[in-house]
Amino acid sequence: MTAPPLREIRKVRGAAARRSGRRAEAWAAAWLMLKGYRVLGFRLATRAGEIDILAQRGRVLIVVEVKSRTSLEAALEAVSFEQRMRLRRAGALAAATRAGLKGMAVRLDLLAMTPGRLPRHVPDAWPDDGRAWA
Repeated sequence: MTAPPLREIRKVRGAAARRSGRRAEAWAAAWLMLKGYRVLGFRLATRAGEIDILAQRGRVLIVVEVKSRTSLEAALEAVSFEQRMRLRRAGALAAATRAGLKGMAVRLDLLAMTPGRLPRHVPDAWPDDGRAWA
């Protein structure tokens, strides 16, 4: 019996990762709603990049990055500086172009999903990135 080609293995792993990511995003959205956030959308594609969850609380537009990792530290480290800048640009674009969101402050949050634990929401997860993007 021969092993399946590497391409097929990657295809199966990729599909499993996408399903797992969608599940994590659904749990994350439910968690945010329980905390009083208004979820505006999932997996929103913009010219600047994809937003996992776009939420609102008061006059703040929140771009939520969802990461499933073994620890909060691993989830924080999984989002590179370049990815954070893309997310900030995508949030600013959403705030500028979507009806009812113009002029809102944009914040970047992390929602970390770890096995066997409640989700961990980190508001303004990367404040030290600077605010030159705003």
